[in-house]
Amino acid sequence: MIKWNADLYDNKHSFVAKYGEDLLSWLDAKEHETILDLGCGTGQLTHEITKTGAIVTGMDASAEMIEKATAAYPETKFFVGDATSFEVATPYDAVFSNATLHWINNQDAALSNINKALKTGGRLVLEMGGKNNIKSIADAVLNTLQEQQLTDGKPFQFWYFPSVATYTTLLEQHGFTVESVLYFNRPTPLSGEDGMKNWIDMFGSFLYKNIDTAKAADITKEAVEKLRPTNYINGTWYADYVRLRIKAIKN
Repeated sequence: MIKWNADLYDNKHSFVAKYGEDLLSWLDAKEHETILDLGCGTGQLTHEITKTGAIVTGMDASAEMIEKATAAYPETKFFVGDATSFEVATPYDAVFSNATLHWINNQDAALSNINKALKTGGRLVLEMGGKNNIKSIADAVLNTLQEQQLTDGKPFQFWYFPSVATYTTLLEQHGFTVESVLYFNRPTPLSGEDGMKNWIDMFGSFLYKNIDTAKAADITKEAVEKLRPTNYINGTWYADYVRLRIKAIKN
């Protein structure tokens, strides 16, 4: 399991929650509804949803994230849970998920559990990385690893970035009717001169499994320089995000 740095996540990557705020309009939470925020991170969007009067529970696989969320928002219930294996005592009116499902390779298990966690007619509102998400960053790291003879050259299998057709079909197979879909490019500015380095440190450090810390730092440095001509624009680093947003109803 990936070990997340909750402080780095909040301090340098607050855009995850900021951009997720737009997704809340798709959720359209109502007072007294029960909602599960799946992959809640440090709880910022969970807290925003509670302002509607909905009864919101936050879940994340990272104990570090849940610890920080609980400290920040003690009035809200949070728990540690894995999307592929969690269970709930009472189904929810809605499941909300921002920037989480692309970290899960076992999509069948995750969508099966989400279906079970919803009432009939309940809604799933999600945003995740879509096909070609962060392609330039992944390619830069992979190419650097290849040059150092530290990889077999195969694409990374850590992320799951599906096309619209692939994911809507999968949702239908798991008992959902897809109501709305949006697939779009969203170049995302990264904070500070070390923005790209910090992004790789936060979201890509697991790519360096079995590589010592000093060597990993060298690889990141080289990858950043490969990206400078294309991803560093007018003094700001950008990640080439491609997003897939969906609202689906449980049959």
